[in-house]
Amino acid sequence: MPDDVGLIPDGLDATLVLVRHGESTLIAEGRFQGRADSPLTEIGRRQAGFVAARLAAPRAAPVLPVPTGPPLEIVHSPLGRATETAHAIELAMRDVGWFVARRPDDGLPEIGQGDWQGLHRDEIGARYAAELAAWRRTPVEAWAPGGEALPDVQARVRPSLATILASHAEGGAPGTLDRSQVSGYGDPAAVHPWSVVVGHDGVFKIVLLTLFGLELERYWMWSMDLCAITVVEFRAGRPVLRAHNLTAHLAALDVDREAAAHKAEAEQRERSGAQ
Repeated sequence: MPDDVGLIPDGLDATLVLVRHGESTLIAEGRFQGRADSPLTEIGRRQAGFVAARLAAPRAAPVLPVPTGPPLEIVHSPLGRATETAHAIELAMRDVGWFVARRPDDGLPEIGQGDWQGLHRDEIGARYAAELAAWRRTPVEAWAPGGEALPDVQARVRPSLATILASHAEGGAPGTLDRSQVSGYGDPAAVHPWSVVVGHDGVFKIVLLTLFGLELERYWMWSMDLCAITVVEFRAGRPVLRAHNLTAHLAALDVDREAAAHKAEAEQRERSGAQ
């Protein structure tokens, strides 16, 4: 039986916007973090600011495929890196006059990585080569020693999804599939509730597999970059992937990095006397 049976309310018209958190200190250090907590780096805070500004102005070109008006709520993992990112989104929306409720959800923390948490990726590759290879090939059969199995992660994520989706169905008339299924970005006719969910790459893999009724063996088919945006729309209860892993709002960071690299090269040439 597909995992989405009984999860998505009948006739639901709604949109979920998934946002991965910004860069954390453990990520910057090349360490596996899992459910270990670490704050955002300066780059992570800038990433959070850029994605927050993008979500607070969804009608700006290129238009995001979300309904008009503010979201119903901002739901986030209680881990610090996700909380900081969600708070940035809340503040950006407040600046445009959208006072959106924000709440942590205990079902949304990242997948526990057990003995791997806090270790550098090179150390894990050296000490746990066989286990790491198995995790990458057969993620339902192998995982980090002392970590979470994917079915257990799905078991805690599913009730959180059910709560979020049920809140979107409250007081709304069921939609119908007897309509055009072609929907343009920012279509004003698509008036329905939407929410922002801020979390983690591993958990979002599970979220997408669950919503689309796919087997957990396909865990590695999805990926989300830091502060990327993914949009799932529900049309009369049918999930539709409207956008995945959008990162254009972070382009200024790449420009800044390139400028900093050129400046460092110029300073090095000046110190060395090279022309």
